[in-house]
Amino acid sequence: MFRYAYVRLKSHAVAEDIVQETFLAAMKAKERYQGRSSERSWLMGILRHKLIDYLRKAAREVKLEDVEPEGFEDTLMFKEVGVPHWRPPKWHFNPRKVFEQKEFWDVFSDCLTKLDKRMNLAFTMKELEGMSTEEVCQELGVEPTYLWVILYRARNGLKACLEKNWLKKNKGVKELNAAV
Repeated sequence: MFRYAYVRLKSHAVAEDIVQETFLAAMKAKERYQGRSSERSWLMGILRHKLIDYLRKAAREVKLEDVEPEGFEDTLMFKEVGVPHWRPPKWHFNPRKVFEQKEFWDVFSDCLTKLDKRMNLAFTMKELEGMSTEEVCQELGVEPTYLWVILYRARNGLKACLEKNWLKKNKGVKELNAAV
């Protein structure tokens, strides 16, 4: 439970507090536990709601610098009529091949924790947990168009971090690409 919270919050102390709050909430609500799921699943559900509550509260205190990262305009490619058209750059390695390697997950987890909290949470809920766009928007309190902006920035941040850190550690990735 701690690891789950820590990956999403990037703070050891806050993750400990959230896990502690989860156990306190579970103890208060133990008579409502009906046994339809395992105790672990029940606790993880409580933890997830505690995390969302914390992140919603923290999201209300967003700094102005977090709204538009510097150099964002450079990632836009405009169509002839002036409408932005996003095209993420090509990957320099085959992500499907390295996806299954444990070392990759260590680097991926590190890159995910380096993202802004809102980007981390949006990417985790949408891409890793498979939540629908509507669910993620409801949890984060954002409109779908802004969610896609957040996800675009999160993917680009992860891509840059993975290319920098994964390729440094794994020169064998080039051989994997050659085999594909």
